[in-house]
Amino acid sequence: MFYVHMLLLLTIIFIGIRHGGIAFGLLGGLGVSVLAFVFGIAPGSPPISVMLIILAVVAASATLEASGGLQLLVRFAERLLRKHPSQIVFLGPLCTYTLTVLVGTGHSVYPLLPVIYDVAYKKGIRPERPMAMASVASQMGITASPIAAAAAVVMATAADNHLTISLGSVLLVTIPATLFGVLTGCAWSLRRGKDLAHDPEFIQRCADPEFKAQLIDNEQDNVQAEGVNAQAKKGLSIFLAGIVVVVFVAMFGHDLALLPQGVKMSVAIQFLMLSIGAIILLATKVEPKKIVHCNVFIAGMTAVVIIFGIAWMSDTIISFHKPYLISLVSDLVAAHPWTFALAMFVVSIFLKSQAAVLTIMLPLGFAMGIPTPVLIGVLPACYAYFFFPFYPSDLAAITFDRSGTTRIGKYVLNHSFLLPGFIGVSTATTMAYIISTLFVN
Repeated sequence: MFYVHMLLLLTIIFIGIRHGGIAFGLLGGLGVSVLAFVFGIAPGSPPISVMLIILAVVAASATLEASGGLQLLVRFAERLLRKHPSQIVFLGPLCTYTLTVLVGTGHSVYPLLPVIYDVAYKKGIRPERPMAMASVASQMGITASPIAAAAAVVMATAADNHLTISLGSVLLVTIPATLFGVLTGCAWSLRRGKDLAHDPEFIQRCADPEFKAQLIDNEQDNVQAEGVNAQAKKGLSIFLAGIVVVVFVAMFGHDLALLPQGVKMSVAIQFLMLSIGAIILLATKVEPKKIVHCNVFIAGMTAVVIIFGIAWMSDTIISFHKPYLISLVSDLVAAHPWTFALAMFVVSIFLKSQAAVLTIMLPLGFAMGIPTPVLIGVLPACYAYFFFPFYPSDLAAITFDRSGTTRIGKYVLNHSFLLPGFIGVSTATTMAYIISTLFVN
């Protein structure tokens, strides 16, 4: 029956891919209903802790966006890119990576993509080189972010299994590993494809006057025209200071007795992130109704529903078949624990959420007795949804690259993001595995 239930899960996922977005969560709930009423399986536990962390982080980040602070961050990045256009292949992805680390969501990448294209094109650099890697880098930053749900999932899942994993232990592995992976992907991208001046396909398209006219958007010549107001500066300052506080409490809260006895770190992150949003709201006097219309809020709420449905369905299947699963793969994983990274990678190809992948896979990893350093070391492998080029940031990169070099190929899988994604993620996972197994107890 395990294979029947897995076929049901794969069917739900493939239907979800067709509809996209929130459909994954709704269909996951339908899957739980089928498992309960048709197969008589008691539903597993929905990932409440993970969902609450995402809600808290999204609320704070959306408040930052509503105050203008996120746009201010983008402006700083834009100035850096335009000041050093010849380094766009490295600086573009590094900027999107840094934004994700600071804000906790890869959806902060969108305002930077047209800037990266404009700088690359005007410098005569093939836009595909920085554009594809910028999209990949924005997602690789998730596991390196102290306020993204991924790190919180690790700590919460460990606590549920009566183990302690500190935020510091996670970040000391994921930050250098993912950063090295991004830099490796950028280095490879330096020579990918032909320069625009020697690309026959691009030269042929330029024969069309309409195509040539739309290559440059003169509005991108200057940094955003609107002035930087005090509200945006205040919101950004509070947010960055809040992140420092969250990281400090997560790393030293229990050691310095900053938290009441028995308070879990996942719970502390929830009320601290809500507090950051509240302080920004009070200090900047931003309208609450404006917050719920922000891009970060909409994307975050979509992620919550996706995780709610799909992770709940997956937990129901895994919990019911746990003894069989452990007996099936325990020998292989015991002999080669790194193979768990391959399992996470495959799951992530279909699930468009790293938090959802970790919510599903980490409990299984702990149940199989995989050592904690190994589980931390394979965290970067939870990002593989670049495999199919339909993630919003990938589609946005294709749309903003007016030269047409960033694209989906004739055979779908020969697209611009596949090789940078493989290079970045495999390098980051290898580095993380080495760091974690050597230095994490």
